[in-house]
Amino acid sequence: MKWLTFWNCISILVLSFAFFFFYCHTYTSTPSLMAEQSSKSIYDFTVKDISGNDVSLNNYSGKVLLIVNVASQCGLTQTNYKELNVLYEKYKNQGFEILAFPCNQFAGQEPGNNEEIQEVVCTRFKAEFPIFDKVEVNGKNAAPLYKFLKEQKGGIFGDGIKWNFTKFLVNKEGKVVDRYAPTTSPLKIET
Repeated sequence: MKWLTFWNCISILVLSFAFFFFYCHTYTSTPSLMAEQSSKSIYDFTVKDISGNDVSLNNYSGKVLLIVNVASQCGLTQTNYKELNVLYEKYKNQGFEILAFPCNQFAGQEPGNNEEIQEVVCTRFKAEFPIFDKVEVNGKNAAPLYKFLKEQKGGIFGDGIKWNFTKFLVNKEGKVVDRYAPTTSPLKIET
């Protein structure tokens, strides 16, 4: 019985330490973290396009956006690009944009540099929607935009992006209104 009490105390001590570490790590204020937390919409962010030019997301103010982390060598690539192209063609003149952010964090499925990515996306997949600079979507080097998106709409099993083609729907006011799993067909988002 004494050993059971001893191990209960050890468990409580370990859980307390884990909670303390998580709390301190998560809520440590840094200038960049405070700036990210003060963002109220995606229009507060500037990102790089595939050519390395700064693009203010305020340029998309008043439009519905679908923000997607993409990869050219994923099992989901063919169907997602095909359906994203269908949505874009149908709604691009009605205030709808797709913003695609290449990411190589999932099984190395977007290994190329920006020039190679643009070539593949535009020729092989015929994408006409904007393609941006390759980014990280998880971890300490995650793009500030993706930190914001995940903060606004967490996932079922935590906030982290689980795979390529996670989709965030943003309304005309720049607010994240929904998040879709990689396996969600872009055409199912249409409604």
